[in-house]
This record gives sequence, structure tokens and C-alpha cells, in this order.
Amino acid sequence: MTQEPSITRRLTRSLAIVGGLGALLLLLVIGIEYRLSFNHLANGDAVQLALHELAEHVLLPMIVLIVPMALAGRWAIRRAMQPLRTAADEIDARADDVRGVRVAAASLPQEARPFADAINRTLERVDRAASMHEAFAADIAHELRTPLTLLSLELDRLQLPEAIPLREDVAQMRRLIDQLMLLAQVEADAAASMPPSRIDLVDLAGDVIARMAPLALDRAANLELAADAPVWTCGRREAIGAALRNLLENALRVTPPGGTILVRVAADGTMAVRDEGPGLDAASLAALVGRHRRADHASADGAGLGLAIVDRIMKAHGGTLSAAPEAREIRLGLPLSG
Repeated sequence: MTQEPSITRRLTRSLAIVGGLGALLLLLVIGIEYRLSFNHLANGDAVQLALHELAEHVLLPMIVLIVPMALAGRWAIRRAMQPLRTAADEIDARADDVRGVRVAAASLPQEARPFADAINRTLERVDRAASMHEAFAADIAHELRTPLTLLSLELDRLQLPEAIPLREDVAQMRRLIDQLMLLAQVEADAAASMPPSRIDLVDLAGDVIARMAPLALDRAANLELAADAPVWTCGRREAIGAALRNLLENALRVTPPGGTILVRVAADGTMAVRDEGPGLDAASLAALVGRHRRADHASADGAGLGLAIVDRIMKAHGGTLSAAPEAREIRLGLPLSG
């Protein structure tokens, strides 16, 4: 199996070759200097004496010098490569950032800067392309809102039983469009480093529950809020509210009539939604976060984007989306604000 290319190995090998050639050249110079030849070393004692002289005055000093020089050379090579490792660690630390990731070229060796500059130019082009795609998607979503509103008004005039599922489908499409527009706004704010506002998660959860109450009543489900003192975070209130609302919609789908859905706000910045469904483990949640993936027990009217949107909103706020199957909870973790 071939080894992966390594600058450290290449430089070490090159230094070893240079050192070996230098040693051979030194021996050749010594031989010329002392005018040694096979004729002069015809006597066995002379050969032994010459080898002894070479070993004592040439080979031994060379070995004494080569070993520490090899270690020092390897240390110097690793030290020269350290800025590259530091830059890689800094990029890995920003793995969740979708915009503005750049290589700090100023801290890199001069030889590596052209490569880092080329990477940064590529990242800038990717950012511009992503911004154009998001703006295009937001424009499409905005343009779709008007015809969907008109369609909803026309369906409201119909008193036929067939119009009921159509109205539900149109309402679902409008909610999805609103979520996509909100997600585009959140990502645009994150890219522009817009200052967030201070939010009380307990107050936000109560507001979302109040808005979801008619839907819960229609499905014969109970909504409860468990919280103590206010819990403060920073971000976009509409976005975090949309994330919680998505979790509540999923919980309403899997909770049987007469069941209870509990929204719990903890002092550590966690908002948890507990339903009476089968629950999700971490692996299932990770799979469902992938876009256009929907849980087996979800209803057919789901668009499959809910959890992906929730996950993106959490990442934009420096938070997490996680599952606690033993408690049948889906949890939103947000950083606290002092």
C-alpha cells in the first residue's frame, strides 16, 4: 500500500540524501588529501590502521553530528509546518459556519500563501454563488405567496367536502414557504453578522403554544408548558419560534387524541418537546435532518423539511438539535445570554 504524500517525509528524505552525499564527498576528499590508494594499502597492517583512523577521526564524529542534526532537522521541519496545522484546526473549529470561512494567509509561510489565497478566492466564489441561490429561492418563495393566498381564498368560498383537504394542502404549502423565507433571512443575517436581539425562551415558548392551541384543540391534544424563571438567549425570535413550532407540529402528528405534549424550558437554555409518540434516537434524528427525509410515522402532508430547517436555525444561533429517546423528547439547546 502506497503512503500518502507528506512534505515532512519528503524533506526528511531529501536531507538524508544530502547528508549521505556529503559524507561520501567528505570521505573522498579525505582519501585524496591523504593520497590513499590500493597500492599504499597493500599491507594488511596499513589497511587496518587506515580504517581505524577513518573510524576514529571521520565516521565517529560524523555519527555524533548526524544523529542530533537529523533530530533537529525533523523538529525544524515540523515547526515550519505548524502554521498549516494551526490554520487547519481553525477551519475545523468553524465547521458549522456556512459563510465567511477563510484561511488566515498572513500567518502562513510565504511559500504557502499563494495556495491559501487561491483557496480563499474559491471560498469567496462559493459564498457568492450560495447567496445568489438563496436570494433566488427567497424570490421564488415570495412570488408563490400571492397565488397561494388567492387560491386559499377561492377554496374558502367552496363549501364542498373535497375542498377541505385542498385547503389543508394549501395551508401546508404556505407554512413551508414562510419557513423557507425565514431560513433564508436567518442565513443572510448570519452571513452579514447582524446583531441578535435578547429573547426570553419561556415567554417565546408560551407565545408559540398559544398560537398552536387551536391546532391542538382540533386534534384533541393537550399542550403544557413547564418553566420556572425566565431563560435568556440571543438571536432572532421569529426563527427560534419557527423551530419550536416545527417540533410541536411533529409532536401533534404522533400524539394520539387525548394525549399531552409538554414543552419544557430549562435554566441551561434547553427547550424540550415531549410527546406520546415512539420517540427518536440520535441516529434516526440525524437521518431525518437530511433534507426531504420524513419519519415513518409522520403524516403524508409533511414536507420533509421541518427538522432540516430546525437544525439549520439552531446552527445559525450556535445551538444544537438533539434527541432524548428515553424521555421521548426532542431538544433545542441554545447558548445563554447574561
